[in-house]
Amino acid sequence: MTMEEIAPAALDAWITQGMRLRLVDVRSPSEFASGHLPGAVNRPLETLGSASWESGERIVLLCQAGTRARMAQQALRSAGVEACVLCGGTAAWRAEGRAIARDTATSWSLERQVRLGAGMLVLLGTLASALLDAKWLLLTGVVGAGLTFAGLTDICMMGNLLAHMPWNRRNT
Repeated sequence: MTMEEIAPAALDAWITQGMRLRLVDVRSPSEFASGHLPGAVNRPLETLGSASWESGERIVLLCQAGTRARMAQQALRSAGVEACVLCGGTAAWRAEGRAIARDTATSWSLERQVRLGAGMLVLLGTLASALLDAKWLLLTGVVGAGLTFAGLTDICMMGNLLAHMPWNRRNT
């Protein structure tokens, strides 16, 4: 861990000490609504460039596991803004038993939407191959390859696509 990252316990200590922080969650609005650090603001990664930053506040970037937060950190650094990333993201924060805030509106997390979409595509490919043509098995293979790629690289193409859907782009 470097000064560019902060462990959940250290961030909790900063919050307890009353340090001037700006917690910026770069996930989609639906992911943010499903659970975020108390006091965090939602600035999806694709809208981060339009945000204003006050001097004197320490910026901590958050996402589910840290990947998107590091991408945001690089974008901010190129704009001359320094920020650190919560190591392990909200998943690590939650795993340590720390408080998570949830919005009252019911919405599905992006991860849940991906699981549903992948499952439906596999089911469709399997049923269509049994009832129509064996070539439909290619669909299940493509989904399997996509899930394998997402697991190896932590880049989920289906998640990126779903993040741009209207129901995931609510104003926060």
